Amino acid sequence: MISRRTLNAALARATGYKLRRVKSRGGGRQRREQADRTVPRARVVPAPGDRLVSAPTFIICTLRSGSTLLRVLMNSHSQLHAPHELHLRYVTVRLTSKWGRRAMNALGLDAQALKYLLWDRILHRQLAASGKPKIVCKTPNDVFIVDEIAECWPDARFIYLLRHPGAIVRSRQDYRAAADPDRNVALIRRYCDALESARRRHPGHTVRYEELTTDPAGVLQAICDFLDVPWEPEMLDYGRFEHGEYRIGLGDWKSAIRTGRVQPAKPPPGPEETPAALREIAETWGYLSDSEVTSEPSASARALEPR
Repeated sequence: MISRRTLNAALARATGYKLRRVKSRGGGRQRREQADRTVPRARVVPAPGDRLVSAPTFIICTLRSGSTLLRVLMNSHSQLHAPHELHLRYVTVRLTSKWGRRAMNALGLDAQALKYLLWDRILHRQLAASGKPKIVCKTPNDVFIVDEIAECWPDARFIYLLRHPGAIVRSRQDYRAAADPDRNVALIRRYCDALESARRRHPGHTVRYEELTTDPAGVLQAICDFLDVPWEPEMLDYGRFEHGEYRIGLGDWKSAIRTGRVQPAKPPPGPEETPAALREIAETWGYLSDSEVTSEPSASARALEPR
């Protein structure tokens, strides 16, 4: 049997080339990624000095549920700063070399812990600029990171904003007429399921959009009690205060929110107008009875159903 050394010597004399074993690309990375998947991530526990913001409040909601209205009403309180949507879900940290990882690990920090430091710094910057003592955050996609929010700020407070799921679908379809109805219902169902899951895992205060528009004073007084701040009737006239630009991607920007006053909500859809895929969660939230859940949807509701 010819050894590799002998074969390479002959090849080198004849051609000037040698044979070399090719290592599989990404093998090390694949092994590390596999290890990452099999080893549970250690829970991040804030160390002294890690958090500049204490007890931030998060409005956990779906799309098109009236969260911008609730934000500007709360932002009109002298002690509450409620900035536009921050989209913390898409703010992350990536360590790009082993040296960065090694340096941060020596400080007891991994990418997740660093991300939480960044989140906290963003909120603190907003709060410091406002001159107010308490911050209230609302971004609908926060509903998918509630566990991370609770891990980042163990003292976080949650306000759960509910709205009739059929009305949410209708509202989103109204302003995005070109949206595929199937995907619209599926998207809202995903948000609703995540919201209900968060409500079951993390205690908080529940608010209904329908009650917010019919009795804003009563709803806001209950919120103030929950947050341990005094009730301020001036909150109702939110148009007197500065709330930042109303712009797509940062919250609602339609004409109703720009009026500066709470506008009455449209009547919620009847049971027959609620897509079947949303009827169970509508029942869970108290918008439909058991018999209404099992009744036949109308032709218009069936047209919104995923096929």
